[in-house]
Amino acid sequence: MKVLIIEDETHALLHLENLLNSIDKSIVIENKFDTIRKSVEWLTTHPHPDLIFLDIQLADGISFQIFEQVEINVPIIFTTAYNEYALQAFKVNSIDYLLKPIDAEELSKSLAKYRRINQKIEIPDKKVFDKVLQLLTNQYKTRFLIKFGSQIKTVSIHEIYYFFSMEKLTFLQTNENASYSLDYSLDEVESLIDPQKYFRINRKYLISIDSIINISVYSNSRLKLKLKNCSNDEIIVSREKVNELKKWLD
Repeated sequence: MKVLIIEDETHALLHLENLLNSIDKSIVIENKFDTIRKSVEWLTTHPHPDLIFLDIQLADGISFQIFEQVEINVPIIFTTAYNEYALQAFKVNSIDYLLKPIDAEELSKSLAKYRRINQKIEIPDKKVFDKVLQLLTNQYKTRFLIKFGSQIKTVSIHEIYYFFSMEKLTFLQTNENASYSLDYSLDEVESLIDPQKYFRINRKYLISIDSIINISVYSNSRLKLKLKNCSNDEIIVSREKVNELKKWLD
């Protein structure tokens, strides 16, 4: 088995090398890199290995940036010092991860998992990276890539009045009164954007404070909103969200 290690901590790199050598003598470490730049240069000019060990936080940025520059179709085992909660999203995409300091038994399990599934492993899509990147860096999305017809463009978060769902699809509404569909569910959008700037008022609407024209009292202590660039005059804040909305507005 040929492996590539991308890791910027010298002691962590040596520890992983020693563990691999002790667990399986047939493993060949093809190369080792400590930056995104070096990794991309090598991956674009050499055949890819059977398996990659990849640290998430590298000296020159978050290692997910490698996937933006190189198409990688081999299994990856992430190595990280971050806690398990932040990385649960990887499990559903057949990608494993190891928490530092790496434990020999856990490494053996990861290698066994690799052998079971081998090349059938699925590389996670961009939505998974977006979610985990936000969890790890507390960086929220600043723009969305949208497609309309044969064209592709980006819409800045500052241009978006609100997000809404309709007929099982998710849309964004801009301050220029344009609507575009997204490849995210409304739940996914909510997890990726700054909660200080956007609020989920009910199952169908996620709004910015700039989108609100008017707030009025509705029946049963609920609230009704009038939004900019919105033809729906019956946008009701769900009862359980009323107090949270008031705190958000204050």
